[in-house]
Amino acid sequence: MTTNLLHSTTGVIHLASALAAMLLGGAVILLSKGTTIHKRVGYVYVAAMVSVNVTAFMIYRLFGTYGPFHIAAIISSVGIIGGMAPVLLRQHVPDWKSYHYYFMNWSVVGLYAAFWAESLVRLFPMQQFWPVVALATGLTTGLGSYLINRNKARFLGPISKERLLTNSSLE
Repeated sequence: MTTNLLHSTTGVIHLASALAAMLLGGAVILLSKGTTIHKRVGYVYVAAMVSVNVTAFMIYRLFGTYGPFHIAAIISSVGIIGGMAPVLLRQHVPDWKSYHYYFMNWSVVGLYAAFWAESLVRLFPMQQFWPVVALATGLTTGLGSYLINRNKARFLGPISKERLLTNSSLE
C-alpha cells in the first residue's frame, strides 16, 4: 500500500531518507558542536542526504523527464560536499569551520524548504504548483537565513582582526 501511495520503492526510500535527514539535520543543529555525538549524527545525516539525492535522480514522474528538482538535488549535493570537504581537509582549509557552518546549515534549510514545497503542493491544484513552491521555499529560506546569521557568532565566535589576517595571508 505504501508503495502505491509513493509510486515506487525508490519513492519510499527517498521519503524515508528525507525524513531521517530532517530529524538528524535538526538534531545536529541543536547539538553542541565538535562533540562525538555531533560528529556521529552528522555523518549519518550526510549518508541520509546522499540517499535522498541519489534517489532524487531516479524519480522523474512529475515531469516525465529530468526537471528542476534534479537541479535542486545537484545543488544539495554541492552543499553536502561543500560542508564536508573543509572538515575532512581542515589542515589545508583556513577557516574551515565557517565553510562547514554555512554549507551544512544551508543544506538543512534546503531540505526543509523541499519538504514544505513537496508537502504543500499535494494540497493545491497543479496550476498553483509553482506559486506554492516559491512561497514555501521563500519563507523557509528567509527564516533559515535569519537563524543562520543570528547564530553564527555563537558557533563561529567573533571574527578577530588576527583571524582575518591569518586567513588572508594563507590565500
